[in-house]
Amino acid sequence: MRRTLLTLIFVALPLGTALTLAQAPRAPSVELSSIDRTTDACGDFYQFACGGWVAANPVTADRQRWNRFQEVLERNYTVLRRILETPGDPSNVSGSSRSRDGGDLQKARDYYAACTADSAVDARGLAAIAPELARIAAIPSKAALPEAIAHLQSIVGETPPSGSSRRAGFYVFFRLSSRPRFEEATNEIASVAPDGIGLPSRDYYLKNDDRSRALRDEYRGHVATMLALTGMAPKTASDGAAAVLRIETSLATAMLDVAERRDPNSQNHPMSIEALQALTPEFNWRRYVGATGAPTFATLNVNEPAFMTAVNAVLSTSPLADLKTYLIWHLVHGAAMRMPETFSAPTFDFFNRTLTGQDQAPPRWRECIADTDQQLGEALGKAFVQEAFSAEAKADMLKMVQDIKGAMKRDIDDAAWMNKETKAAASLKLTAVLDRIGYPDQWRDYSALRVSPTDPVGNLQRALAFHNTRRLSKIGHPVDRGEWSMTPPTVNAYYSASSNNINFPAGILQPPFYRSGGDAAANYGGIGAVIGHELTHGFDDQGRKYDAQGNLRDWWTEADGRAFEQRTSCVRDQYSRYLVAGDTPINGRLTLGENTADNGGLRLALMAYLAGPGGMPQPPIDGFTGEQRLFMGWAQQWCESSRPEAERLKAATNTHSANQYRVNGVVSNMPEFQKAFSCKADAPMVRQNACRVW
Repeated sequence: MRRTLLTLIFVALPLGTALTLAQAPRAPSVELSSIDRTTDACGDFYQFACGGWVAANPVTADRQRWNRFQEVLERNYTVLRRILETPGDPSNVSGSSRSRDGGDLQKARDYYAACTADSAVDARGLAAIAPELARIAAIPSKAALPEAIAHLQSIVGETPPSGSSRRAGFYVFFRLSSRPRFEEATNEIASVAPDGIGLPSRDYYLKNDDRSRALRDEYRGHVATMLALTGMAPKTASDGAAAVLRIETSLATAMLDVAERRDPNSQNHPMSIEALQALTPEFNWRRYVGATGAPTFATLNVNEPAFMTAVNAVLSTSPLADLKTYLIWHLVHGAAMRMPETFSAPTFDFFNRTLTGQDQAPPRWRECIADTDQQLGEALGKAFVQEAFSAEAKADMLKMVQDIKGAMKRDIDDAAWMNKETKAAASLKLTAVLDRIGYPDQWRDYSALRVSPTDPVGNLQRALAFHNTRRLSKIGHPVDRGEWSMTPPTVNAYYSASSNNINFPAGILQPPFYRSGGDAAANYGGIGAVIGHELTHGFDDQGRKYDAQGNLRDWWTEADGRAFEQRTSCVRDQYSRYLVAGDTPINGRLTLGENTADNGGLRLALMAYLAGPGGMPQPPIDGFTGEQRLFMGWAQQWCESSRPEAERLKAATNTHSANQYRVNGVVSNMPEFQKAFSCKADAPMVRQNACRVW
C-alpha cells in the first residue's frame, strides 16, 4: 500500500524558460505577492495566503489545473528536457561526466526521441498495432483466452505511477502482480486485483443522474470511434462499443467502491490457486500463469473474490466476438497517445476535454517527458539527481525528519486517549520508520529493455512488458525494501505501510516546499509539514493497521481502537460537508487518510519548530511572526487554479481533498492558528468542535 502527499491529474505544463534548479527564484520567507490582503486570514485563510497567486495564475487552455506542484514540475521538466535533448555522449550533459551511465541514459533519450518524432508516428499509422490486432482476431475460442489475456496485459497494462492518474493503458479484466504478504511483509506473494474498466471508477458506470448517463453515452461513442479506426464497419463498431460498455459495467458492479477499498482487510484474501480456479471455472489459471512467465506459485492473494466471480460470469456469458472487441478496445486505447492524430485527438477529446474540461492538448514533448520518466525513470533520474539535487538539501531533510519524528514521539507520549500498551507499540513503530531522501541507493538496470529511436508504440509496449516481467519475477522472493515507487524527479512524497518507510524524491525539495538556507518557519510549514504528513500516514485509519515490520496486524487495545475511530469520525464528517465546483461533495470516507495526515502533519511541524528554531523570541519577518509564517508556508504550497470538471473528477476518484480545504480544513482545527492570527471565537477559521487525531 502506498500513501502519497498528492495525486496529480494529467500533468500539462507550459514550456519553461531555460532555468536550472539552482537559478529558480527564491524568497527569504513567505511569498508576499501571493497574499490577498483584502481577505481576513481568520475568514478564509486559503484566499488570504493564495489569492494573489490564484489571480496571477489562471488555468490556460492546455491545462486541467495549475498548482504549486506543477509549477515545480515545470522547472524539473526544463532540466529533464535539456538532458533528453543533449546529443551524443552522455558526458556532455552540463559538462559532467556520466559515461558509465550512457547505456541506460541513451535509452531514455532514444525513447524520448521516438515519442516526439511526429513524422515517424504518422508514417507508421495503424501498422504500429496491426500485428496485435491480427493476434486478437486469430483467437480461435474462449479456451485460448488465458494466453491472449496474459500477452495483452503485458503490453498495455501498467500500474499508474504514484502522484499521477495518467497511464498508457489499463489491464484487461484483472491485474496480476506481486506485493508483500499482508500478514508477513518480508516476502512477495502473487496478487490478483480488479481492473479492466475504462472510465475512472465504478461510480461512473452505476450512477443514474443525468450527467452520469450522458457521460456513459459519450464514452460509448468514443469507444465506437476508436474501434472504427481499426477498420471495423460503423455498425460493427457501434455494436462493439455497446458490448464493451456492457462488459465493463458488469465488472464495475462487482468492484468495491474507492472508499471501501481503502480498508486493507477488505483486500486480504489469500487462497490456493486451486481455490481461485474453483471460483472461476471458465478461466484456466495454470495456462494463464504459464503464459505470463511468472514463477510457479501455489498460493496468491485475491484482493476481491466477488470481482473474480463477476469475471467468470462475463467470460461464461459473453460471445467470443464481444470478448475480442473488448480486447481490441484496450489495445487501441493503450497505444492511442503514441499513434497519429486520428487516434490521439479523440482520446484527448474524451479523457481530457470531456472528463476534466481541458481545452487543448499539451505539446507532444511534454507528454513524452512524462512517459520517459515513467518508463525509464531511474535512468533519467540519475542524471537529474547529479544535476539538480544538492548534498545540503539532503542533509537538511534528514535533520528535519528527525525533528518531526521527535515531535511525533512527544505527541504519542502525551496522548491522553491512549493507554501505555498502545503507546509503546506506536513508539516502536515510529522508531522503525526508515527515512529515504532523494533517490534509491541501488539504481534500476534497464539493460534487458530494447529501445528504438524510431518506434514509439513498440518502445511503450516493450517497456510495459519489461516492468511487468520485473514485477512478476519478485513473486516468492524476499521483499526488496530498497525499491522506490517514485522516480527522483517526481514532485511528491509517500509512505509505504508494508515497508514502514517515508520517501521524498529529489524533485519536491524546491520552493515553495523547501528553500535551502531560507526561513526556518516557512520551511517547517512547507516541507516540514510534508514530512509530518507522511509520518502520520503510518498512524492514520489505514496505516495504523500495520505494525512496525509492515505486517497487517491489530496492535491496538480494543478501547484505544474505539477512541481512534471516534476521532477519525470527526474528520470524516467535517470534510464530507465541503463542496467543490459548487455542487459536488467531498467524500469524507475516501479522503479520511489524507485529511488525517494533513491535520497531523502541520501540527507536528509546528511542534518541531517551536521545540527548535522557533523556541526563542524572534522579530517578525515581512510583518509576520514565526508561527504566522509557518501557517502561511503550509497554505502557499497548496495554491491552485483548477477547472470545475477536474475538481468533480478529483472528488469522485482521489483520496485527497480539494486544495482549499487542505488549508482551511486543517487550520480551522488548530487553536494555535486562532492564537497566531488573533481570530475571534466565532471566525470561520475557528471550528467550534475542532477535530484532532494526532
